[in-house]
Amino acid sequence: RKLDTVTCQMDTSDRRLRPVLSSRPRLLGLEPRLVAIGVAGGVLSGLLGVGGGIVMVPLLVFWAGYAQRDAHAISLAAIIPISCASVLTYGIAGKVRPAEALALAVGSILGARIGAGALTRIRERPLKLVFGLFLAAVAILMLVRS
Repeated sequence: RKLDTVTCQMDTSDRRLRPVLSSRPRLLGLEPRLVAIGVAGGVLSGLLGVGGGIVMVPLLVFWAGYAQRDAHAISLAAIIPISCASVLTYGIAGKVRPAEALALAVGSILGARIGAGALTRIRERPLKLVFGLFLAAVAILMLVRS
């Protein structure tokens, strides 16, 4: 029995057809593939401090068929509840440092506004290239420093 069907809709940002998932069995009305991506992002976010961009964006693009820009936007929106759940867990364990977190938050709010503004202007192909190079650089640094 086939569970997933893919339809296409016009992406108004670049006039291309994009795949749109529609599955039969849904969990509370949610797309199971997206729930699975969320679980992966949540587990890795809580465990390693990564999840949104590094895990969810590639999965949204390659497994769920979203455009790169859409995957970034969806992932950014998902970070808020992921962060809240992780902060609560780490807070209960006494591992949150409020002053350092506040300093990061102030810088991140400014940086997010700049980055989200740039995201709306960058074409799809250069965005994929920059994102891929960023992931490769992070992987290399993690291997070299471990």
